[in-house]
Amino acid sequence: MTSILGISAFYHDSAACLLKNGEIIAAAQEERFTRKKHDPRYPHNAIKFVLDYGNLKLSEVNQIVFFEKPFLKFERLLETYVAFAPKGFVSFSKAMPLWISEKLFQKNFLFNKLKEHDKNYISDSNIFFSDHHLSHAASAFFPSPFEEAVILTADGVGEWATTTVAVGKGKNLEIKKEIHFPHSLGLLYSAFTYYTGFKVNSGEYKLMGLAPYGKPIYEDKIKKLIDIKEDGTFRLDQKYFNYATGLTMTDKKFNNLFGQKRRDPEKDKITQFHMDIAASIQRVTEEIMIKLSKAIRKEYKIKNLCLAGGVALNCVANGKILKEKIFDNIWIQPAAGDAGGSLGAALALWHLEQGNERKVSSTDDMKGSYLGKEYSQSEIEEELKSIGANFETSTYQEMIELTSENLSKEKAIGWFQGRMEFGPRALGARSILGDPRSDKMQKNLNLKVKYRESFRPFAPSILKEDLNNWFDIKTDSPYMLLVGCINPDKKISINDDQKKLFGIDLLNVKRSDIPAVTHIDYSARIQTVNKNTNKNYYDLITKFKEKTGCPVLVNTSFNVRGEPIVNTPTDAFNCFMGTELDYLIIGNCILDKNKQNPSLKKDYSKEFELD
Repeated sequence: MTSILGISAFYHDSAACLLKNGEIIAAAQEERFTRKKHDPRYPHNAIKFVLDYGNLKLSEVNQIVFFEKPFLKFERLLETYVAFAPKGFVSFSKAMPLWISEKLFQKNFLFNKLKEHDKNYISDSNIFFSDHHLSHAASAFFPSPFEEAVILTADGVGEWATTTVAVGKGKNLEIKKEIHFPHSLGLLYSAFTYYTGFKVNSGEYKLMGLAPYGKPIYEDKIKKLIDIKEDGTFRLDQKYFNYATGLTMTDKKFNNLFGQKRRDPEKDKITQFHMDIAASIQRVTEEIMIKLSKAIRKEYKIKNLCLAGGVALNCVANGKILKEKIFDNIWIQPAAGDAGGSLGAALALWHLEQGNERKVSSTDDMKGSYLGKEYSQSEIEEELKSIGANFETSTYQEMIELTSENLSKEKAIGWFQGRMEFGPRALGARSILGDPRSDKMQKNLNLKVKYRESFRPFAPSILKEDLNNWFDIKTDSPYMLLVGCINPDKKISINDDQKKLFGIDLLNVKRSDIPAVTHIDYSARIQTVNKNTNKNYYDLITKFKEKTGCPVLVNTSFNVRGEPIVNTPTDAFNCFMGTELDYLIIGNCILDKNKQNPSLKKDYSKEFELD
């Protein structure tokens, strides 16, 4: 038996993954354990978890691999500062101490950290380093259901690359083309995230969710920032940006181009201007991704596409690629960001460096992305008792019956079942659930449970076999990474007065039979639910369908704004007691908010830093 430990860390979303004989055994982000969102630190807890789950000591692991190459990253940093000198000296002086003390000699740093797990781990000879974008590409191709595929990765920046094209066949994978820093689609999108007042590497989802409320009237101005070629390759005009050497994403020239200063999230409200900006950068992002996709399909003549990198989390752009029918099949790595780099680095070592054969699954090898920690019924009951929770234990069938009944009565429910998800999406293991037929559910969940902006959309979880009856996409979407539109027969006509509304006022217009998950442009970020990967969630939606005729539930991550998704029963109970959730279901334990000790209530609205 050969085991490989994959690690990603030190920028954002640190994570660890364990392979045994090439099989993905366990994977988790550090943030879930430390409760610090996007935690970039050495993933001590995530490593401990995957080793425990695999029943291994660190000294028994055959190889350890880090997801990128620090020396190449340092080279890029130095060359960038030299190229822009003397501009950026302040940023340079702030970065150097950390690089010299930790990052530059990362093998030694990792070795010292790894020794904390096992005193018998005495040599660093089994530590290896992958390339950042190779890790992304490997994470997308090797678990995919394709024997052959072209792999497109796009993010902020790795060592030098920001966008890469690779070709995978069997156990082989080779990067063919690269776009290099400072020309980056991910950083362009993050610049607009920053400009509209959201947090970089966290608020990009908000920008995407805000876009349908606006019109892309600034598209031409954005194209003064970026020169887009017919094949989708691009160059950014650096005089408008500050990320290469500064401490911010944009500069005064950027502000002058669009006619406003950056929105201060502490003081400034979101206006129609910000909605139009969001719509415009989303349109440009989609254009680039579609042009890149068309060009690589034409060049390599391969029918399958895999996607990874942070830009692959832009499910609206993914949906547009799907709708264009450029490729016959698309598969997207559910942990597409840096967390998934831990998985990709391990898979690259197993297949590319060690030459091990690959067995292609007819679905994929991600196990539904349910790769995190799981709690037994006895562990759940013991933990709930220790924190003073009041709960009733039912049979499995009673739990499904009661939960579906309460959902049909528009109750908001915290749902904690099975293994935790790997990646940024809650997929029915650590989820908050609601009735999609309610026209109040979206606003109430946002304001009373999630404590976040009212415009943020929610995703529908739908039984796989019912997908075609409700949405216009025909492709399975288990990881909530494709956007489709509601079918015409499920839409509700809008009257003349409603047609005159614009911006955030559109939020309260009921536009389909499932308004809680229908965005204002009739789109939805779809999750298809399969009995083979998540039986509990499948059974719940099936029972809800029996009661209501609707095979859909509202699914959002089990957390509040700024908090990582819950990991333990205690995390779930704290979130339950700090929000207006009505019920909490953990395993077969049922918790009614009205039966809890009032002294255990928490003020969750101020508990976590805003994202």
